[in-house]
Amino acid sequence: MAIELKKSNVAGTLSLTPLIDVVFLLLIFFLVTSEFEDEERRLDIVLPSATSAVPMTSKPREVVVDVDSAGKIYLRGKVTPLEELEELLKKAVASNPTNQTVVIRADQATSFQPVVNVMDVCNRTGVSDYSVTTKDGPAG
Repeated sequence: MAIELKKSNVAGTLSLTPLIDVVFLLLIFFLVTSEFEDEERRLDIVLPSATSAVPMTSKPREVVVDVDSAGKIYLRGKVTPLEELEELLKKAVASNPTNQTVVIRADQATSFQPVVNVMDVCNRTGVSDYSVTTKDGPAG
């Protein structure tokens, strides 16, 4: 006596569309949540320490200005003269007049004059929310 086995059609009608949708959603999720390295943080700058320092968090409209140990001023990883920095900050304030912020990252070995020059440019362009970044640790 022969037994007939019925073959299932489930494997033939399996739809890959939901699987592809899930893969694309995962890809988009990982692209959106990944952190990209900022150009201004690639410079070899040793920050001075302070006992009450807090970690720096980037804000969407924040401008980061670096000052190296020789007193050179960098914006977005490129050496920037004070006049060009002033023009760029004027444009940034024009596009974001209420809450434009500037973070000054100065090497601990630099003299204070370049930092004061950057603060002066911030005051002339109307940026009142600027800060000098330090790292957490014992001062000295």
